[in-house]
Amino acid sequence: MRAEFARAMLDLAERDDRVVLLTGDLGFTVLEPFAERHPERFYNVGVAEQNMVGLATGLAEAGFVPFVYSIATFASLRPYEFIRNGPLLHELPVRIVGIGGGLDYGHNGVTHYALEDVGVLRVQPSLTVLAPADPDQALGALAATEDLPTPVYFRLGKEAKPVPGLDGRFGLGRTESIGEGEDVAIVALGTMATEAVEAARLLGERDIAATVVVVASVSPPPVEDLLEVLGRVRLALTVEAHYPRGGVGSLVCEVVADHALGCRVLRRGVDRMPRGVTGTQRYLYDVFGLSAPQLADSVVEALAPARS
Repeated sequence: MRAEFARAMLDLAERDDRVVLLTGDLGFTVLEPFAERHPERFYNVGVAEQNMVGLATGLAEAGFVPFVYSIATFASLRPYEFIRNGPLLHELPVRIVGIGGGLDYGHNGVTHYALEDVGVLRVQPSLTVLAPADPDQALGALAATEDLPTPVYFRLGKEAKPVPGLDGRFGLGRTESIGEGEDVAIVALGTMATEAVEAARLLGERDIAATVVVVASVSPPPVEDLLEVLGRVRLALTVEAHYPRGGVGSLVCEVVADHALGCRVLRRGVDRMPRGVTGTQRYLYDVFGLSAPQLADSVVEALAPARS
């Protein structure tokens, strides 16, 4: 996903000479084409993410559209105050690109796991928070925000593959559904959609019909779309490579509570700080109960009393 997004940023820069790219000493093998084509609009600020956001704020004030690029946890948490008091306070079009949301940097350990970025950023009312599920949806998200005059946070996977049935569909403030099952809605944040689709397939083998709801637009929140699907199922399983508090699980609970829906919500995310736990993304999904078979088992267990 990051390679496709980088190529799209380069294409955007070809059309719009306001586009500037800043990196916190990251993106090697990915950002070189931009740096070579537009050296006057490319800045490697070093390991200084706070300063990078401060510089981007000044560039945006001067009329540019800066993209700041770093690993998701460094792009969101380290410069959080600078994001709040810079582009958010002054309503400037800074684009924050966080790579490897969730557990993508599995072997690097907890310092590189972005498990709270969505939670801390979506509380800011003037920040658009997007978590595309696959490369095509990421390109749709970039196109949809091209002329947005306010800040955007893109939570991107490293090597995400196309999600079956999604076909690149994306809309600001919208969800995208795969399937039309009435037994359970599996509400997935961004790249977890792949596990959600596989879990829905496994449930189908057990005569449980699932709808997969892909949440790529976290803010603006897709309230109307969530109301439609949550209003017709008795169980919603939220799935995210994120702590379950603050992310899509909290968003779904807010919608259910605010509108007095009768849908039960079962949240699945990283339920504890992964101290000393490293490994491949697949291994970490198994450790934290996020693999498709584990998700399917959670649904079967939750629906068992009603089906007995």
